[in-house]
Amino acid sequence: MLSYDELTASERELWDAFPEGRRVDLRTGAPESDRVAGGGRWGPERTVRADVIAALLLGANSAQPGSMASLTLVGARISGCLDLAGAHISHPFWLEGCWFEERVNLFGAATRTIEIRGSHVPGLEAGSTRIEGRLALFRSVIESGPVSPFHRDITALSLTNAHVTGGVILNGAELTAPGGCAVAAGGLVAEGGVFCRDGFVAHGEVRLLGAQLSGGLFMQGARLERPGPRGVTLTLDNAVTPTLNLSEGFTANGTVRLRGARVSDNVTFEGAALSGPPDGEGPALVAMHMQVVDFDLNLARPPSGTVNLRGAQVSYLHDSEHSWPDVVELDGFVYGSIKMHQAGGRREALGRRDSVTHRVAWIRRSPGYNPQPYEQLASWYRKAGHDDDARRVLLAKQRHRRRTLPSVARVWGHLLDVTVGYGYRPWLAGVWLLALTLLGTLSFGTHSPNPVKQGEGAPFRPFVYTLDLLIPIGGLGQRTAWYWPNDSLQWLAYLLIAFGWVLTTAVIAGVTRALQKN
Repeated sequence: MLSYDELTASERELWDAFPEGRRVDLRTGAPESDRVAGGGRWGPERTVRADVIAALLLGANSAQPGSMASLTLVGARISGCLDLAGAHISHPFWLEGCWFEERVNLFGAATRTIEIRGSHVPGLEAGSTRIEGRLALFRSVIESGPVSPFHRDITALSLTNAHVTGGVILNGAELTAPGGCAVAAGGLVAEGGVFCRDGFVAHGEVRLLGAQLSGGLFMQGARLERPGPRGVTLTLDNAVTPTLNLSEGFTANGTVRLRGARVSDNVTFEGAALSGPPDGEGPALVAMHMQVVDFDLNLARPPSGTVNLRGAQVSYLHDSEHSWPDVVELDGFVYGSIKMHQAGGRREALGRRDSVTHRVAWIRRSPGYNPQPYEQLASWYRKAGHDDDARRVLLAKQRHRRRTLPSVARVWGHLLDVTVGYGYRPWLAGVWLLALTLLGTLSFGTHSPNPVKQGEGAPFRPFVYTLDLLIPIGGLGQRTAWYWPNDSLQWLAYLLIAFGWVLTTAVIAGVTRALQKN
């Protein structure tokens, strides 16, 4: 138990100020000597033991009547470990411009608002902590300290399973945990949201696995410089939140994971840069099974790693020419609408031929052949009333599928394509019929055939004779009544019969396929 006589001058000043909530400022007023980076050189006149701070917060000096006790300390060197694990702290505390010698331990504590502003802290352990108010680390430098019994990973800030009724404010902070977690906050409940703006920098993974962020996550302009051991800079797997704002120059030099995240409003990457892991071996964005209403992927430049949207569900997708890398995984990706971002604003990606070409090329970036992305895109065009565009997409699907078939099936596929466009261009059959009819009429009209039986049959008509050859079903009485002494014309007749059968079979097969799909 500390006695008043054992306290230094600076500690007595803090002790006396605590009951009335007065501010204690130990700075000299000289900018050079007050820089927090040099706090390790501050002398006894600016040093406060962590045990003194802990004693005050735990009620060592009761409040004065009519006053609210609180601890406000500026410009101090805090020696020793501030260990408040499991404590019930009824007083808020503010520490500004302070330099901590050792890691701060708040594991399992119940406390009120904590604000550590512009300070240097070698690690903050706040796992399983309940904070009635907010946790603010404005412009502080948090570095991974020694491994603790409570969190054995290399971690700068631990908020695992913590519950914060206000916001977690990390604006302007720099968190460093090389090869580990800059922020380990799996299971975090932050009712007021998490804010990492105004120059926030993380060296290491920011892990919010399964977090519930009722107020959203805001990381505008944040820089995630070095990934953790898995090559991941930001993990939001299975997180639940109304909004994720990763825009305005947000930079991630590692994988961003949103797998299974549920976002009731919007996810925006507008103006962001997703570089993927430095070694180039991992994806830039993994959003498998993500559920979101509004998804804005209008990036500053194309991602350098793959984008994985398999199984994701989006009501509104916003993209641009910078949204997609060379490889995009789209199998199972479902969306209600696509809006293309261009200079001058956004527009619905409909009504232009190059729009379909662009979207089909987008699907082709997905590795292998999967029918679902084509069916999804065609469904969107069809719902919007653009049936012609939907048919073009489905035709592209058949052409892509053809590449995966055996040689014989590919030949048949090519035949279906050129004759009836797999049933999505039935007018091609009319073009072929017209061309072959014209060829036969002109060729047969220059010569006279011989009758099979003299004096029997209808007079020779080149046009009707050609149609009789091309139409395999029924007969017009010309084909069986005449033959050609000229071998070349006789072979032409045989070829037209063969073309007629092929054309008829292709029409039936293509139209049947189109009817089954539609």
